[in-house]
Amino acid sequence: MRKSLLAAALAASAVPPAVLAQDTEHSLSGNVGFVSQYIFRGIRQTDGKPALQGGFDYAHSSGLYAGTWASNVSWLADSGAYTSSSLEWDFYGGYKGSVGDFGYDVGLLHYYYPGRKLPGVTDADTLEAYGAVSWKWLTAKLSYSLGDTFGVNDAKGTYYVDLSANVPVTDKLAFQAHYGIQEFKGDNAGVDNDDVASYKDWRLGVTYALPADFTIGAYYTDTKMNDTREAFYTNPAGRFLGKDSYVVFLQKTF
Repeated sequence: MRKSLLAAALAASAVPPAVLAQDTEHSLSGNVGFVSQYIFRGIRQTDGKPALQGGFDYAHSSGLYAGTWASNVSWLADSGAYTSSSLEWDFYGGYKGSVGDFGYDVGLLHYYYPGRKLPGVTDADTLEAYGAVSWKWLTAKLSYSLGDTFGVNDAKGTYYVDLSANVPVTDKLAFQAHYGIQEFKGDNAGVDNDDVASYKDWRLGVTYALPADFTIGAYYTDTKMNDTREAFYTNPAGRFLGKDSYVVFLQKTF
């Protein structure tokens, strides 16, 4: 997910992306990366296995932008909800700008999960509106779901609050911290989605800029939830997907 931990960490790093093409109004950039495991909002998307990820971004001098990003995933097939599903493909667009040291960003993000789901299973595809404000190395972002949310039915209004810091230590090394709050809304068959699916997550990590627009990094992440919610995020094989994890990654921008 562009909102994946890898994408969020690298987008916040001090390394400016190289561009495929650029003029006074238009620019196109890309990225490709390898991560030891894909974790999104504290939840394992590949059940501890590696992921190959990448995307493209278009930006206009006015502040408008659009892009796409993709990664392999396994959580839908592992859960038994889908008989086949190995890809997350994201599409997003919005507007961003800055006033002095303050920045702002608003847009829409669609998470698309192609594959075959079992009859009666809620589609995992999710559409979120988001808004973010930043000051120097601090960022606060709110993502708001406009319908069913990652396979949870009747979850319109579900939101995620992302508080993050990207602190430059040197011109190549940066320290990063994150705290997130995932709050589900709605109910299914009289069961409040918040009671079974909401949680908090946090992350600490570092990134280091290498020559030729390569970046390496590592982070530790964990979640906080009660036993009922842990059961919700445990797959049929008995593996808890919100378990604390160490992740390393390598990315190339171009």
